[in-house]
Amino acid sequence: MRPAMRPILALAAAGLLASPALPQSGGPFTIVESGQVFASLYDAVQAIGNSTATIRIAPGRYRECVVQEAGAISYVSETPGAVVFDGAICEDKATFVLRGRAAAVDGIVFTRTFVPDGNGAGIRIEQGDLTVSNSMFVDGQCGILSAADPNASIAIDKSTFARLGKHPDGSGAHALYIGEYGSLKVTRSRFEQGTGGHYIKNRAPRVEIVDNSFDDSKGQATNYMIDLSNGATGRIALNSFVQGTGKDNWTSMITVAPEGAENRSGGLAIEANRAWTVPDFEHETAFVRDWSGEKLVLRDNEVAKNMVEFARQ
Repeated sequence: MRPAMRPILALAAAGLLASPALPQSGGPFTIVESGQVFASLYDAVQAIGNSTATIRIAPGRYRECVVQEAGAISYVSETPGAVVFDGAICEDKATFVLRGRAAAVDGIVFTRTFVPDGNGAGIRIEQGDLTVSNSMFVDGQCGILSAADPNASIAIDKSTFARLGKHPDGSGAHALYIGEYGSLKVTRSRFEQGTGGHYIKNRAPRVEIVDNSFDDSKGQATNYMIDLSNGATGRIALNSFVQGTGKDNWTSMITVAPEGAENRSGGLAIEANRAWTVPDFEHETAFVRDWSGEKLVLRDNEVAKNMVEFARQ
């Protein structure tokens, strides 16, 4: 079995957070289609309105946030990993609050996303399709947090989620929390060093979680790696999982419908994954724990000797 791929922006490259290049003078935000240049992201988004456009962002550390009310906008770092949005929050929600027709984020770092209710996020997606690639969410509460849009989809590729969760005193944050969206796809991404909650908490009825790495060896107060809160169909495959010792809940790595089987789960394929524990892990844990009562498909998973592959509640 081939190992899960690391995203392009591995956490080892987090040195970029310390000293990114300064934004170019005169306007670091360029609308690619028109060539217009803006001093603030807000002004660039307002200029696009309900159109479809790409904002190219110059390298730099930005302490501003934005709310997208309309349009289909791509936010693209001129140099992947060299654009850092640091600490600014709009509407007490997130650095990017997105409720237009669609949005895409490519090559951007989000850090220090804290709000009083504990659910500060790099991205809060409230409606419309979202695509995220080559991005990092680090040292915050949530990486991405969604509202509900059953007709839309979320896709994440080659991205890193690290040191996220109940931090410092949050009341339920998760590295990635997807509400009642139509579908969730997560590929070639890395989740590590959680500070509470789940690495992925999902309520979408369809999932594709493939070729990712979940490393909880340095996690603190964490829970499940993947929580399909209300069940889901689809595929969880070719991922690697490491269960650590600093957990609030060590009983399970993947859960299916622990909060009620509101979605179908029959035929959910969990296959060709590799799961193990750190050497000093002393508890019995289940790789998959199911509350749905439906027939799941488990095959070709490699699990540690101190782990039960499947348990049913």
